Amino acid sequence: MAELFNVDLSLPEITVLDAGCGTGVLTAAWIDMVRKLGYDGMIKVTCYETDTTVVPILIENLEYIKEHCHIEYEVKVENYITTQHFEQNMLFGDEPQQYDYIIGNPPYKKIPKDALEAKSMPSVCYGAPNLYSLFCCMGIRNLKDNQEMVYIIPRSWTSGAYFEYFRRYLFDNCVLTDIHLFESRDKVFDGESVLQETIIIKLKKQRQKPTTIRMTTSSTSDFSDVKAFDAPYDAVVAKNRYVFLVTNKEQADVLEKVNKMPATLPTINMPMKTGLIVDFRTREVLRNEMEEGCYPLLYSQHIKDGRVIWPQGKEGECIFTDKKAFLQKNDNYLLVKRFTAKEEKRRLQCGIYLKQRYPQYEYISTQNKVNFIQCDSPCVTYGLYVLLNSTLYDAYYRILNGSTQVNSTEINSMPVPERSVIEEMGRALMHKELTETNCNQIIEQWIR
Repeated sequence: MAELFNVDLSLPEITVLDAGCGTGVLTAAWIDMVRKLGYDGMIKVTCYETDTTVVPILIENLEYIKEHCHIEYEVKVENYITTQHFEQNMLFGDEPQQYDYIIGNPPYKKIPKDALEAKSMPSVCYGAPNLYSLFCCMGIRNLKDNQEMVYIIPRSWTSGAYFEYFRRYLFDNCVLTDIHLFESRDKVFDGESVLQETIIIKLKKQRQKPTTIRMTTSSTSDFSDVKAFDAPYDAVVAKNRYVFLVTNKEQADVLEKVNKMPATLPTINMPMKTGLIVDFRTREVLRNEMEEGCYPLLYSQHIKDGRVIWPQGKEGECIFTDKKAFLQKNDNYLLVKRFTAKEEKRRLQCGIYLKQRYPQYEYISTQNKVNFIQCDSPCVTYGLYVLLNSTLYDAYYRILNGSTQVNSTEINSMPVPERSVIEEMGRALMHKELTETNCNQIIEQWIR
């Protein structure tokens, strides 16, 4: 993290901030790096830390560094977020203290939307925010223009609605210059139970975009096997400000192909939605067999070899209700599993449901472990299957989202061809086997 900085050694003095600094490991690494580069000016360090059990160790470490490396330091045992003004419309104290360089490993913790930290930064909060995103935004505010910040944070901010305001603030004020990915989350913090996939990012506080972003990966925490790739900036940071973690030319090519498509599912009036029924909360309306007043309830288990096969003798695969919120029109649908195992070959697993196979039902329902797209014709249903069952779109989604959950918000953000092209793709598949190979052959005729 320290070596990612391009330090201006001509500055007479340098100010550096480490918020949530713990015992000062990152500060020590940064100072060590700068002194080894030959900088002999004054370094002024500001550290924030609220854990009083580690503050004595932090101060002891800073005293040692001061004795050997000629620094001044200030330790603030106070809340980094709530003790500063973030919003621009404050009547006083609006100008934040700013620093030349910022390094940090902020706390990863979801907080309530009415927490003091969230209420102090409403413009970058959506729902219940994560503290790390607030630390990042406050860090950007504390950073001098044209200077640099390096943070190690989860990758969850790179897409989705919950971090939309965060991404907007980040890219309104900064550009990304470097991203480091760890191939194994277990080896990032040895001995710690870190569940989220973590990345290192470097930001520069400027508006002018670089042409590329340096993407690096390593499989161990000692960085002995770092691999680097310079990805086009516009491939990593999409127009909608989602961030794609590209690590090689093949992935960059995938993004280039898909991102030039002119539409999205919502713009062609076929947005993906999440299934209606949380089965363990609605046991009273579930039935094992059909009876009068029942309708089919579709689960992910009903997706078999590209089709939705119902019934299968599964418990609770019928729903007995007239509640409109539990039912949807019996229509043509493409169903997509919401959850897959990490080791499975494909993240996007789809099944075609055609209403003509079940004409006796006015309604059906869907369990919420599936997503669905309501389609206006069988051809379009098959065409969307071509897209989402192709190697191209599966690869695109894996770059977009590192988790095993298929998120409808992210699918709805993915570029797709116009409806007429999707329909033509569907016609080409309708009388063929629903294989990934056939989908790839069809899609290559339209997306190059």
